[in-house]
Amino acid sequence: MGYKQYKPDPALAPYIDAYWKVTNTKGQAVVNRIMPDGCVDILINTGEDLCTEKDGFILKNGAVGLVGTMTRFKDIVQPADTSLLGVRFKPAAFSFFYNYASLHELTNTTVEFEKELVPEITSTKGHFVQAFDRFFLSRMAAPKQSILPVITSINNCKGHITVDALARLHFISKRQLERHFKQQTGLSPKAFINFVRFELAFKNIKKFHSQKSLLEIAFDSGYYDHAHLSNDIKRYTGLAPSQL
Repeated sequence: MGYKQYKPDPALAPYIDAYWKVTNTKGQAVVNRIMPDGCVDILINTGEDLCTEKDGFILKNGAVGLVGTMTRFKDIVQPADTSLLGVRFKPAAFSFFYNYASLHELTNTTVEFEKELVPEITSTKGHFVQAFDRFFLSRMAAPKQSILPVITSINNCKGHITVDALARLHFISKRQLERHFKQQTGLSPKAFINFVRFELAFKNIKKFHSQKSLLEIAFDSGYYDHAHLSNDIKRYTGLAPSQL
């Protein structure tokens, strides 16, 4: 499986995590497990029809898909002639380019997206990064109520904050915070905070698995005990901690 990431223009970097390209070089269909990352993605299928889940949505050749924020792993069946281009938006940054009613309706879902809302890539002769940059720079506009500063606060404290404290910090009511979060990320504030905490634990397991016990990593990451962390790992990734 070939996977490459490309950096966007520096002006887009606060909002777009990466452009990416996936090709299947195995010569046969493969099942690839995608882990949740808190992001929204756009897919452009330039290869064979793709099943975004084992028994789910089919993204046909030439079609465009919008992938909502994932709260669990997803298994994608990739045929031998898979060729995908993608744009991964940072949490709450999709609204800087698109006026979508509510991303909450798309959580854990892939839907077909209008081709007119993505750059034309058939004439780029492989130079899709520049085409993406031009397109998204031309569309970039801040929404009226961006929650990117709230996202920054959650990331800075590594998910060790309550929704009440977050609302007070940003001078917003819990009800407003809930509404803006669901609209711009697809998740509730609490769900996003929990995911950020899990991401920290996940990285620490990868980094310190030979030096620290799961219980130590759980405490360091703000979990009550290792069982709580194990349950989250299973829910988000479908794997046991020992399989990471």
